[in-house]
Amino acid sequence: MGGVTATTPDISAIGPETGPGTGTEDTGDTGTATGPGFAVDTDVVVVGAGYAGLTAASGLVEAGFEVVVLEAGDRVGGRVHSRPSRSGVRVDHGGQWIGPSQLRFQELADRFGCERFPTWESGSHIEIRGDGTRMAYTGAAPERGPGIAEYERVTALLDRLAGAVDVERPWDTPRFAEYDAQSAEDFFRAQTADEDALERLALAVQGVWCAEPREISFFHVLFYLASAGGYEQLMETRDCAQDARFTEGADAVAHALARTLEGRVRLGEPVLSIRHTPSGVEARTGSGTVVRAHRAVIAVPPAAVEHIAFAPELPTARRGWVRHTPMGRVAKVHAIYDRPFWREAGLSGIATLYGDHPVGVVFDNSPEDASRGALVAFVYGDRLDRWAALPDDERRRGILAALSEVVGAGAAQPIEYVETIWPRTGWTIGGYECFVTPGGWASYGRAGWREPAGSLHWAGTETASVWNGYIDGAISSGERAAGEVVAALRAAGRTGMSASRLAY
Repeated sequence: MGGVTATTPDISAIGPETGPGTGTEDTGDTGTATGPGFAVDTDVVVVGAGYAGLTAASGLVEAGFEVVVLEAGDRVGGRVHSRPSRSGVRVDHGGQWIGPSQLRFQELADRFGCERFPTWESGSHIEIRGDGTRMAYTGAAPERGPGIAEYERVTALLDRLAGAVDVERPWDTPRFAEYDAQSAEDFFRAQTADEDALERLALAVQGVWCAEPREISFFHVLFYLASAGGYEQLMETRDCAQDARFTEGADAVAHALARTLEGRVRLGEPVLSIRHTPSGVEARTGSGTVVRAHRAVIAVPPAAVEHIAFAPELPTARRGWVRHTPMGRVAKVHAIYDRPFWREAGLSGIATLYGDHPVGVVFDNSPEDASRGALVAFVYGDRLDRWAALPDDERRRGILAALSEVVGAGAAQPIEYVETIWPRTGWTIGGYECFVTPGGWASYGRAGWREPAGSLHWAGTETASVWNGYIDGAISSGERAAGEVVAALRAAGRTGMSASRLAY
């Protein structure tokens, strides 16, 4: 097999990619800085420079308060990271899509003039069953096939039940505790004995939460559907969550937002401890930096919170919530070709694969001008565990064999092959987001989901009511956290310190 192989094992929300910078320099295009430890007093310290942290910081600055953003990695954007491959194709290693109902993300992209283009879906999609049966179809899903009727019946029921979910106060939802006590698998098996339908439902869970149906709270499935506006919004392409991509990558908006913060973002600063003080909080990083502030916004995933030592300890509900919200397990693999040759055969490059294939879902991720061809393969859940344990060459062979089943033998000869295995990242340890295990919402959600803990406020897409788990949810969570902090500071009679008082 020809072509360049690149393995990218360390693309994370707050984790380093190749290690933080060691000099004291501004990084230029992002309005950030790296360097050795320092000490500073500020109004608010923000932990994490993903979309949630950057949005929170921006809102606080606009309200007249000073912030310092501490980011463990050597870039901004969090679980959204784009960069050119060796063959010149801009690869989105993490989040990449934007949908028309993701209003906050759309507004922010428009503000900075970040161009989008429609996700490619022209041509026939492919479904490959576990027995090797290959079926071509057009539209949202095959009209006929094993388990289709039962699958559609159960997913229609999911939408009806999700319609009753209170996304602002989930615990007020009818039958909340009953649904939360079940796993998604429990509910699915109570509804149908059709194993083909169950397999389709399992792939849907894997594709959205990067987890297995046995692992996730059924209530969390309903909450998530309600948060997005329904099952179709999560699953489909045109006018749904996968509607469009960014010409310069999905982190272009984050870089533009970071530039407006004018050096307030510090890279290579993993926060190791946060303690409450008489005047607020004190955060310490691995480089020796100390930031004293009146309030803190923690804008990292719940799973990453475990890397931070808190004094005093976090409330029981928050600690319980963190234990019940593991990160999903996913790899995103790009195979790049000299052209999108499958389009010439009338194929869209979109596929779903069942059975023993390592790959669950495939999309055409070629650049807008089709100057190169790119297929992106997603490996989820249990399949990820098995596949990631293989040697490098076996992993590659498995992916390219699956892609060859989808688009033909030409897929076996990419000019470049790039893996991003999210559970191997340094700080985030998974993707796309944290999901809630059975019992987590009922036991800890009311006080642990996003309730402030003293001077600590929580942001991150996992805390969003709308588009939870998506970039849009991260943005709205940053806005909410900033609003909480502004209200608390103003109630305490604080009006914000001048930037000139900050001693970096």
